[in-house]
Amino acid sequence: MSIRLAIFDCDGTLVDSQGNICEAMEHAFTGAGLEPPPRATTRRVVGLSLVEAMQALLPDAGPGDHEAMAESYKTAFFELRATGAVHEPLYDGIAEAIDTLEGAGWLLGVATGKSDRGLAHVLAGHDLTRRFVTLHTADRHPSKPHPSMIEACLADTGAQAARAAIIGDTSFDMAMGKAAGVLAVGVAWGYHEADELMAAGADIIADHPGELAGILERIA
Repeated sequence: MSIRLAIFDCDGTLVDSQGNICEAMEHAFTGAGLEPPPRATTRRVVGLSLVEAMQALLPDAGPGDHEAMAESYKTAFFELRATGAVHEPLYDGIAEAIDTLEGAGWLLGVATGKSDRGLAHVLAGHDLTRRFVTLHTADRHPSKPHPSMIEACLADTGAQAARAAIIGDTSFDMAMGKAAGVLAVGVAWGYHEADELMAAGADIIADHPGELAGILERIA
């Protein structure tokens, strides 16, 4: 049997981290003397790399400002984590979905806009590190929707695009999947609406993590 690979996004797909992201963004903006964006606006850029997220939130600022704000966000998030204020719970049913897929012979990966450090913290906190055989983050790749992270996951595992899927909650994930030629599975429990996911190229929408194994059987 050929290799089958299921690649997960992290924020909004594996874990619900929107509260932490919004709070860190508010700290970064306030620290720079700027009015923080509404939380609904911040949620729209979850999944992008930080500089690209700041470009979307501050379109009139210059490149240096975007980079400085990205660093301010990183500092704010680190400080929140150091005080124990960061909570990134798994979505209900995700642990069971991982068990089911792994038991069925799927290799598992992650492609995320998080940093290496942030992803490592999340996976270790939920005792999931050993479950994923390939991990790619914004630290080493262009921002989504560029297909680089998926292509790296495929290269790491030897999987073919026709036997792989990206599972994610944003339009950036779906567009990335289409660019890489893998099955694009949108999830309804994250930060973008199902109609947006479909418009960005989702092949199918999962309403609950328990549906993922059945959905992925279409490329079995």
